[in-house]
Amino acid sequence: MQISKEKLMRSKVTIVGSGNVGATAAHWIASKELADVVLIDIIEGVPQGKGLDLLEAMPIEKRDSRVIGTQDYADTASSDIVVITAGIPRKPGMSRDDLLNTNYKIMKDVVSQAIEHSPNCILIIVSNPLDAMAQAAYKLSRFPRERVIGMAGVLDSARFRTFIAEELHVSVENVTAFVLGGHGDTMVPLPRYSTVAGIPITDLLSKERIDAIVERTRNGGAEIVNLLKTSAWYAPGASTVEMVEAILKDKRKILPCAAYLQGEYGINDLYVGVPIKLGRNGLEQVIEITLTGDERAALDKSAAAVRELFEKLKTGASAAVPSRA
Repeated sequence: MQISKEKLMRSKVTIVGSGNVGATAAHWIASKELADVVLIDIIEGVPQGKGLDLLEAMPIEKRDSRVIGTQDYADTASSDIVVITAGIPRKPGMSRDDLLNTNYKIMKDVVSQAIEHSPNCILIIVSNPLDAMAQAAYKLSRFPRERVIGMAGVLDSARFRTFIAEELHVSVENVTAFVLGGHGDTMVPLPRYSTVAGIPITDLLSKERIDAIVERTRNGGAEIVNLLKTSAWYAPGASTVEMVEAILKDKRKILPCAAYLQGEYGINDLYVGVPIKLGRNGLEQVIEITLTGDERAALDKSAAAVRELFEKLKTGASAAVPSRA
């Protein structure tokens, strides 16, 4: 009995932007056989070349994922997830604020074309400045908040976990860490909720060492920019794929992501990094944890910085839009 090709179709993930982050995410999605992947970029030949190179690696990896590269959004049609990494990268001395207006113009064009061809997709925003770009994508797409999620906390928490594991000389598998707030200098790592094999790090490390690790986490992106003279890509790519996998496999996994808050944590109408339950429908629940007075003040400060950044956009994107279904 012959089975039609349509019945064998896997999930489909489009990655907008074929630079280091986009190509790395495509590599891991394909090598995990999570979905077929479409790489799209405005630079002719780059997505096609990287897509073909990845496709030719699949026999070695023993994976049947298909990977294509294109400039045509028609090839992205009916994607389950659209990951947006497009935008100029951060250079030494450049703040996330500096990226704002240029990357907003890119986001406006990308969102318009992506949702035209995949009106039922979930958007994962990776472009910087992350929180403002997620807010822009939400406003531009007019999708429900469940279907527009920013990748930030997964990356920041991974950095926090890395530094804790190095400090204590333990396996990263034993370390759980939480980072809330905006993806930037005002992020809020939470030592009280960060553990090693269930033991709070506040029982294992001095306040001075914890403060140093927290500070390094806040500056994790800038540290790599100063070394590489461009933004990181391996950890951001892997963080994106963890979100993609949680959605496609309906894991209902709790991950720290940038989500549009509607009263949670006392914050309204703003994208802020918080723990969420992530499954097939995207954001399934915002998890509210108990914060101390200092932690809440730090989160409020971070949220205020995000709001100020988004309001700098001179495009009218911050104007109110009709309620979403």
